[in-house]
Amino acid sequence: MAHLVVKVIQQCETAEESAHLDLSECQLMTLPDAVYHLMRNTVLKSCDLSGNDLKSITPKFTQKFSAITDLNLSSNNLSRLPDELANMTALAKLNISRNSFIVLPQVIFKLESLTHLDAQENKIYEIDTDEAIVSNTLVVVDLRNNPLGSLCRRKLQNLETSFRLEISNDDEDDW
Repeated sequence: MAHLVVKVIQQCETAEESAHLDLSECQLMTLPDAVYHLMRNTVLKSCDLSGNDLKSITPKFTQKFSAITDLNLSSNNLSRLPDELANMTALAKLNISRNSFIVLPQVIFKLESLTHLDAQENKIYEIDTDEAIVSNTLVVVDLRNNPLGSLCRRKLQNLETSFRLEISNDDEDDW
């Protein structure tokens, strides 16, 4: 465990110069307060938190690291995202693949700069909104290997948007 603490500290020090924080595979259940302290004078552009045991992303994270353009949250235990994620106005790439999402959070469609969403291999059956999904920036939404319900599929396929939607043809049958 001590080697993981050292790894987190070293990665924070590296991020001060590179503006990229890589805390992947650190067995994190939450982002330690020490990370916020170590990164207090650093404007991060990207953050990789993949391969941990995170169950949530806190509003504090979205506030402290609001300039992030690329956020990788894949391979955790996330099932929701905070509404405050919408305050990450520079976020262009979001990877939430291989988590525990049952619904695709509405906040994703409020991210004004989001171009790429990877939500593969979750348990997504529905979208958490009845409102029209409007995004002028989305290029790719990848929902492959999710048990998308028929209503969700219709909602997504009837969108009058310019992004490329990637879904498996037989998702429901796979589950």
